[in-house]
Amino acid sequence: MPPVPTASAYNRTRAVYLATELVIANTHWSRFRGLMATGAFPRGSGLWLNPSRGIHTLAMRFPIDALYLDHRCQVIYLAEDLQPWRLAPFKLNAASVLELPSGTIRATQTALADQVDILLAHPIHSEAA
Repeated sequence: MPPVPTASAYNRTRAVYLATELVIANTHWSRFRGLMATGAFPRGSGLWLNPSRGIHTLAMRFPIDALYLDHRCQVIYLAEDLQPWRLAPFKLNAASVLELPSGTIRATQTALADQVDILLAHPIHSEAA
């Protein structure tokens, strides 16, 4: 069963959502697995690898965009249209990496030094009547 999106990513600098269906990969296994063997990665989807200083696209079936973020979630490196079966750069000053569908960086005009907010979804609690 694939992970359930639990957050969204918002580019505060550009006032635009990068991902409204964001999955957080914050364990060794979930970061390693990433998007490997995933069948689809539609617009609005995203995977936040936290912590991470670099990524790969091994065993992936589609290209992606990647935003490397520092500890303040400021964009420090952009990788557009990263093709499958590639190794992306390792950045020592990165704290996390946000993987997005290819074309997202261009469509949102995301640039270096943009501020990204990771907005966690809060579960809805209902009281029994």
